[in-house]
Amino acid sequence: MKLYTKQGDDGTTGLSGGVRVTKNDVRVCAYGDIDETNAAIGVAIAICEDHEVNHWLVRIQSDLFSIGAELAAPKASSRPDDIDDSSVAQMETWIDTADVEVSPLKSFILPGGAAPAASLHAARTVCRRAERAIVDLSQQQAVRREVIQYVNRLSDFLFAVARLVNHRLGIHEQTWPSSNE
Repeated sequence: MKLYTKQGDDGTTGLSGGVRVTKNDVRVCAYGDIDETNAAIGVAIAICEDHEVNHWLVRIQSDLFSIGAELAAPKASSRPDDIDDSSVAQMETWIDTADVEVSPLKSFILPGGAAPAASLHAARTVCRRAERAIVDLSQQQAVRREVIQYVNRLSDFLFAVARLVNHRLGIHEQTWPSSNE
């Protein structure tokens, strides 16, 4: 089987179920941004040596594949919903675990620090774009509430884990100076 099909040479792509749409269709943009989020998390895993964090991130990558598959389906799928309230609750538990270990936020921090943390901050911004694309899609077609919640919580998780990684590596976070300082 060849990797290329030439079917998209006209600027269209196939969705689950065989429907063809333009490659800039709001649905394609939504699952494309989820795919990009997943790849950005893969970069973070490749450079992060924290086994606990990487365990969480690999689980999230699997969830993002499920979300991408769901978003690629123009009609409700007959397969079970992999992302549900317990998926969101699990991520909240991980956020709380990370948050307990770092100092409380007292000001905005600049994204960066050690390479793994900086890559998690970059993944967070890609995730925020994915969230905007999913909200755009939800204004035109049905998107399950749990999917929107999961992606919203994911950006919080990536922020919390970036802070955790910097903390565990002994990297001081740079704060954003306010206009009063």
